[in-house]
Amino acid sequence: MAEPKKRYGMAIDLERCLGCWTCAVVCKAENNVPMGLWWNRVLTRGGDGMDMPSGTYPDLEMSYLPLSCQHCEDAPCAKVCPTGATHIRNDGVVLIDYDKCIGCRYCMAACPYGVRVFNWAQPQRIPDFDYGYAAARPKGVVEKCTFCVQRLDQGLDPACVVSCPAQARIFGDLNDPESTVSKAIRERGGQRLKEEKGTKPKVFYLSQRRRQSL
Repeated sequence: MAEPKKRYGMAIDLERCLGCWTCAVVCKAENNVPMGLWWNRVLTRGGDGMDMPSGTYPDLEMSYLPLSCQHCEDAPCAKVCPTGATHIRNDGVVLIDYDKCIGCRYCMAACPYGVRVFNWAQPQRIPDFDYGYAAARPKGVVEKCTFCVQRLDQGLDPACVVSCPAQARIFGDLNDPESTVSKAIRERGGQRLKEEKGTKPKVFYLSQRRRQSL
């Protein structure tokens, strides 16, 4: 009997997220992300300004929303790519073939989450050397989170998962009902961003169970 196909996904616990950006910084190092570009970002939810709480002192509230590629099952980026550069692996990971990418940026326009970035100029990395974990991308291509595919192929979790100091990220096989990620989504009622778009993201957010104040 054939082994059931894996479908990788992630759950992010918003109750645990500290907004520390460790996931974003580690992602840059692991994946050779150039200066000025981010595959992972952490948005602040609160007041109107950046990193501002909502409410009136002393009754203040603020929380964080990590954001990267949602690895959609029905990925609009793949549908509009004229060369097939953006594609979905058998395990559900959405990838870009940089040899096929012509830099048209149709995928960036189609993505409802705004999580793709473009190398407008020759990429700069400081220190100026190849970390060796993920191949560097050239000028003129789109890039994004890959779930650290180079780690997945070695049986390892993405770098953002293992580096999170608050253990706010859970990764695993969504097709396995007994996996840690499946149980967390089921027990905590994991929600997906922009469900109305019908993209069926494989990144789920676990909502806060208690009010967090400053």
